[in-house]
Amino acid sequence: MTGKLLLLPNVLDESLPHEFFLPSSVKTAVASLQGLIAESEKAGRRYLRRFLSHEEMARLPLRTLNEHTPDAELDSLILPLEKGEVWGLVSDAGLPCIADPGAPLVFKANQKKIPVETFTGPCSLIFALQLSGFFGQKFSFHGYLPREVPELEQKIGELEKRSRFETQMWIEAPYRSAKMLEILKRILHPSTRLCVAVNLTMQNQRVVSQTVEKWKSDLFSLQKEPAVFLLDSHS
Repeated sequence: MTGKLLLLPNVLDESLPHEFFLPSSVKTAVASLQGLIAESEKAGRRYLRRFLSHEEMARLPLRTLNEHTPDAELDSLILPLEKGEVWGLVSDAGLPCIADPGAPLVFKANQKKIPVETFTGPCSLIFALQLSGFFGQKFSFHGYLPREVPELEQKIGELEKRSRFETQMWIEAPYRSAKMLEILKRILHPSTRLCVAVNLTMQNQRVVSQTVEKWKSDLFSLQKEPAVFLLDSHS
């Protein structure tokens, strides 16, 4: 008997009510789980608390999978599924495997012919692209850019050139978002279009798309907030 891996969506901020962003089928799916894989045990428990009673949650095994998990542990994570159990995979925010850990586990499940199912849910990257007004036929996502300034500026220059042909997207750690914006305003060509999408789906959501020339005179203030950055020079 073969089990199943369920890719469970999460809200983009844990303070948000999941009923507004996740389909009702997720609650049914969580009730069917025999185990959950999360980025941390604490985050996993917070997620389960949305759908299960304390007693139900206490009975459910929880394993972790994050950027520090060695590949050797994937076999132990996949073992319950090979025995016929149904487990879920959840990220701290948004969709599993999209700018988050999980892809190696899904690949291993595919190789072992274990069914994998996913659910609709919020994704900051897709939301940012939709709200930017930028070219959506072709786009590339680059995760986090280099941290050291010389390498970062070189990478931004490369992305600006590529943005003539496809929209370029990346994210930054919230505490470095303001610095990223200042560097972009300083080194990008005035006619390049830049979008900054901040706190998506939250009450203080802000999405601003304009040329770098206009950004330089904009009083937009970016604090330690989660943001998606997009470039588009396509005409």
